[in-house]
Amino acid sequence: MDLSNIANSLINIVLVLAILVALVVIHEFGHFVMARLAGVRVHEFGIGLPPRALTYHQGPETAYTLNWLPIGGFVRLEGEDGDRAEDPRSFSHKPLKVRTIILLAGVAMNLLLAFVIFVFIAGFADPSVDIRLDGLAPATTSGHVAPAAAAGLRPSAKVGGTADAPIYDDSGDLITAIDGHQFAWFDAGPSGEPNAGILYIKAHSGQQVTLSLLHADGTTQDVNVLLNTADVANNAPLVDGKTTGQGALGIVGWRYDAGPPISRSLTDALSLGAQRTVEAATTVITAVGGLIGNLASPQVAGPIGIVGIVGQVRTENPPIFLVYLVALLSANLAVINTLPIPPLDGGRVLVGVIKKVVGPRLSTRAEAATYLVGFGLLIAFILWISYFDITRPGGG
Repeated sequence: MDLSNIANSLINIVLVLAILVALVVIHEFGHFVMARLAGVRVHEFGIGLPPRALTYHQGPETAYTLNWLPIGGFVRLEGEDGDRAEDPRSFSHKPLKVRTIILLAGVAMNLLLAFVIFVFIAGFADPSVDIRLDGLAPATTSGHVAPAAAAGLRPSAKVGGTADAPIYDDSGDLITAIDGHQFAWFDAGPSGEPNAGILYIKAHSGQQVTLSLLHADGTTQDVNVLLNTADVANNAPLVDGKTTGQGALGIVGWRYDAGPPISRSLTDALSLGAQRTVEAATTVITAVGGLIGNLASPQVAGPIGIVGIVGQVRTENPPIFLVYLVALLSANLAVINTLPIPPLDGGRVLVGVIKKVVGPRLSTRAEAATYLVGFGLLIAFILWISYFDITRPGGG
């Protein structure tokens, strides 16, 4: 039994629970604030789920409680179960527009949290991407030397592995900027890699660029490099018999290292923070669409998968990566809650619209049954996703 693995797993689980509770409490705080502003009576604001552990503050009408199950939080409103109570301050007495605003306030809070985190990172702590050179491309059969080799760039030394999966040390040059530009790690390319610098090099094929290098001995140097044309980069035959081209820079192996943080002005940070919030929400929407089309083999992470992801980020990356992941999870929670599935917020809005249309024909009992069935389907779906978390390679 590996005690260190068990300890790491426990730490990861506790960390995920702490993140989940924080995100859900912030979500519920949005409901709480809007309900109070709308004049709805709030009976309880709970951290965690019942049974209740203690009441840490008793207001004139609201109990603030800590509960034993550390998997979220809740707000208990007067008349929220659909029963049209006599209290004029009940949730059910409010117009549909007001109820909708209260229900979607949690979504807004999660998006706001994601935006604030993204703005903070963009302004003060956005890690840059350094490119470590592992190998240089061989010359072409016509004798053309790779630009990286011609400029004197130094690759890392191979210290093990196989021909298909070599292992290198960190003695190779580190490209820290190109033409004076640092590239942000979190501005990943279409492949999901932090490869904005590599894409920049490819986009400037045939042109001269200036590479800022950090050598293994700690010295720095700016080197002007004339990149290969697109034809040589993609099609030139090489002396090793390969015909895939030499590449724009002439490197055949590289790694990404997190470099010094990039600082930006408030205006730029706000703009980039908004862009990343939209991108995060859009990515979730796309993932949900893909999930619907591939429910038999879902390619999304459930609770167990999220524990693994958080553990990997915690142990293999600087702390700011975990903060960024919290922002992504907050955006995830916001979008998921807008889905028209009871008892999610979007589902409750949908039920409210249906009640507005059909009137008293939708009874309180039918509404409660809708939420119960939706909750059961939601739990079944989570269990289904968790099964794939365990069975996919590395998922357990």
